[in-house]
Amino acid sequence: MSKKCISSLTLEQLADLMKELGQPAFRAKQIFHWLHQKLAADFSAMTDQPKALLAALAEDWYVAAPAIQRRQQAKDGTVKYLLRLFDGNCIEAVVMRYHYGNTICVSTQVGCRMGCRFCASTQAGRARDLEAGEIAAEVYAAQRDIGERISHIVLMGIGEPLDNFDNVMAFLKLISHPEGLNIGMRSISLSTCGIVPQIDRLAQEKLQLTLSVSLHAPNNAMRSGMMPVNDAYPVEQVIAACWRYQKTTGRRVSFEYSMVRGVNDSRATALELAQLVRGMGAHVNLIPINPVDGSPYSATDAENVKRFQQWLTDLGVNATVRRRLGSDISAACGQLRREEAAKEAAT
Repeated sequence: MSKKCISSLTLEQLADLMKELGQPAFRAKQIFHWLHQKLAADFSAMTDQPKALLAALAEDWYVAAPAIQRRQQAKDGTVKYLLRLFDGNCIEAVVMRYHYGNTICVSTQVGCRMGCRFCASTQAGRARDLEAGEIAAEVYAAQRDIGERISHIVLMGIGEPLDNFDNVMAFLKLISHPEGLNIGMRSISLSTCGIVPQIDRLAQEKLQLTLSVSLHAPNNAMRSGMMPVNDAYPVEQVIAACWRYQKTTGRRVSFEYSMVRGVNDSRATALELAQLVRGMGAHVNLIPINPVDGSPYSATDAENVKRFQQWLTDLGVNATVRRRLGSDISAACGQLRREEAAKEAAT
């Protein structure tokens, strides 16, 4: 693909590009507005720009505006998208409706190489990283579709955000820019499977976002069975990195804990988990997993999730159960992409 993504450029980089093209400086802010505030899907929408300039841009650049390949809407209002990118690859995004506003869960990579055994996103591996503008374009495509403002973002879709660190940091700057959608960092959550060096690197950015660490098990034997990344960064290292992150940023860490039947849902496991995180002031988010074809895991029942939550609460740990949204539309991340790949392979 020879064309470059203009949606990934910062305002300063757009100013440099305008200078190269012999355009006045104010054009940069106008184009930035079109891309990140007015959510233009192509150059032809930029009606206040000279046609010669737009033609010149179209020769070397493209606007990140993924096509909605499939759209599913659940009874609870959750909307799941399969989005086709400029190069033909597909990713997924999900819009969830809460009392405080619309939240979108975005992908950061095409596929994932982390290998978590309960996740559909990683079964075909990682094809490539998403650019900053492509991640932002997931938000824009969904906002155009639902006709409502998206106010919160969760980087918890396909891919590992900290495995695409530079592009994700650039995306955060674009999406929070006052000349764009201006979504504040405190309205953004970033989820990681626990890549310790990158957690430390993120801490140095001192962003006010919420860091969510996919823990899913309180010991190495159990966690390595579920998440191969634990062989590289075991539980003790992950927890130590979370302590450092909290000290550096002043922001508390949230732990995600997917409830798997007969694996990590016992009272003994709850005790071990409480001993691991107690004293951090951390929040544990219990997640009833969605069923995934090809995964050896199944979800624990709702009653046991409640019991597990109560065990943690009694042990002094702040624990909540994530509301299960979109269960009637294959909400497990990666399933739509995998179905589409299978369909294309069969034709």
